[in-house]
Amino acid sequence: MHSNSYTFGFAAVVTIVASVLLASAATLLKPRQVENEKLDKKKNILLSVGIQPQEGKSFSRKEISDIYAKKISELVLNSQGEVVAGKLPSEIDPKKDTDLLPIFEEKEDGAIVAYILPVSGKGLWSTIYGYLALQTDGNTVKGITFYKHGETPGLGGEISKEKFCSQFIGKRIFDDSGALVSIIVAKGKAVGDAGKLKHMVDGISGATLTGNGVTNFLKVELEKYLPFLTKIRTQEGGV
Repeated sequence: MHSNSYTFGFAAVVTIVASVLLASAATLLKPRQVENEKLDKKKNILLSVGIQPQEGKSFSRKEISDIYAKKISELVLNSQGEVVAGKLPSEIDPKKDTDLLPIFEEKEDGAIVAYILPVSGKGLWSTIYGYLALQTDGNTVKGITFYKHGETPGLGGEISKEKFCSQFIGKRIFDDSGALVSIIVAKGKAVGDAGKLKHMVDGISGATLTGNGVTNFLKVELEKYLPFLTKIRTQEGGV
């Protein structure tokens, strides 16, 4: 029978070895994890503008990278809505560059066809991350994705499903007077006159608080980009 000191010593050695192995595995896998996160963001930027694989298939890693490189440009804006030359979204330091905003452009044959804005905010249980794509009028929604959250599966978690996200397509973020309304997630079925319905989507049954969170943070995020959106709306002849 082993002494207590032997037992404790053996347990300590096992714990140390296990800790070293876990730490080594985490270190070795970190670059792959970071790359996967970058790739997932690129995929969701593409999805926000309607670029997706054929039904029943999925993009390969190479396809995501190749399509993204061909169709998407990465830019940074200052607080006046002006492009900061030579700066990329990945170079923004959230602690220091508080006045800088990332933005992405979708291009076809060199011409801009959409602007993609990162959006995030509090849902019910978690921070929700996504991308909102706008047509070149700076007003009409081309698409949206919610790619990372911790909302309840089957309830608030439905925000990431195509059935919910597809409702945003064609909605307007400005009203006829030029005021920023954003997009409102209704409690249940969206109801109202034609003018109101331009800015509303149906809510998810049993997920009112998640929907309220999406409503709130979308407007907050769009307000950050208001100087830029005002400029492109003026160029496009908007209100």
